[in-house]
Amino acid sequence: VIRQFNPAAKHRLWRDYRGEKIPTLKEAVLESLHHDLIIYFDIKGHADKAVAVLTQLYLEYPRLYNTSVVCSFMPNVVYKMKQADRNIITALTHRPWSFSHYGDGKPRYTVFWKHYLSMAFDVIMDWSMHNFLWHLCGVSVFLMQKNYVSQDYVNRWSSKGVHVVAWTVNTLAEKMYYENVLQTTYMTDSLLEDCDPHY
Repeated sequence: VIRQFNPAAKHRLWRDYRGEKIPTLKEAVLESLHHDLIIYFDIKGHADKAVAVLTQLYLEYPRLYNTSVVCSFMPNVVYKMKQADRNIITALTHRPWSFSHYGDGKPRYTVFWKHYLSMAFDVIMDWSMHNFLWHLCGVSVFLMQKNYVSQDYVNRWSSKGVHVVAWTVNTLAEKMYYENVLQTTYMTDSLLEDCDPHY
């Protein structure tokens, strides 16, 4: 079913990519391996199913152990992946205030008690991520939303043996800052030009 969709339909260069199809997971992996790209398997849910599929994929393509990272906002996914295969590089993904606010800063809830309850969850999750979940899940990479990354932040994680990757860095000025000042890795949606921010 997914093959019938056009992944370039809303892209500004859609005319240049008419007829493109969404690749299967294996097709995407093979293409990425062919071009020596680093793959971030961003797992959104269904931890058990994702772990089973990815474990099989790593057995089928052992190069993935050195060229990919399994990441998720959900610690249970990362924990289960690490339990299934300790050799797989894993990462926790985090954006502070994600339970209570959208990426652009707008509140998720208009109901008073829901908003403040979700803010309490945010505080607990942030504290947990930075104090014990990273260790419990066995991560060696921490993916953090770009607006919260500083030199001190990178240094603190580095002292724990964890590499920080910022997301999503989409302007030339930001890229220069991450490369030359912070000297850390980042994810981007565009290599050649500035594009809209994603949260």
